[in-house]
Amino acid sequence: MCEMYRFWNKKINVISRKDIDHIVQHHILHSLSIAKYIRFPSGVSILDAGTGGGFPGIPLAVFFPDVRFTLVDSIAKKIRIVKDIVGSLRLTNVKPVCARVESLPGIFDFVTGRAVTDPTRFHALVNRKITPGGTEKLGNGMLYLTGGDLPDSLLKLTPDISIIDLSGYFSDPYFTGKKLIHIRKT
Repeated sequence: MCEMYRFWNKKINVISRKDIDHIVQHHILHSLSIAKYIRFPSGVSILDAGTGGGFPGIPLAVFFPDVRFTLVDSIAKKIRIVKDIVGSLRLTNVKPVCARVESLPGIFDFVTGRAVTDPTRFHALVNRKITPGGTEKLGNGMLYLTGGDLPDSLLKLTPDISIIDLSGYFSDPYFTGKKLIHIRKT
């Protein structure tokens, strides 16, 4: 997977050029931190909104082959890269789509995102795309990877929010200040 991203990154800036040497820690492991938090049951559907080059969707799709992923981004050249990587990896559980999240039909069990925009704005964009329900413990909802300080507006959205400090999962200094936000759809 890393070599595919290095190849594409020479043609189109998918990952910051200064960050490509850290693809495993900064992109793949960061994406897989969601799998440290939740084990998706077989058959659930996940929308990766604003997938960019396929993060967190592609690493999660490799890790969860029995889960259906829709990776959406409005930038065609990024979806072209995602399609190529998905095809090269022979991922049959991934559907790449070039569209805006707002215009995408359907609802999903979970919506993931990774540093797409402010988490409060992301929630407003994707909340109607999530079907209520899920397991009693975790529940369907938004799973969002971000760093830095969280806006007060996010914490006031709902009592059904969990914020996980990723430095508890990984010792690499990169994860200091990185968080996973889970907002349940009730």
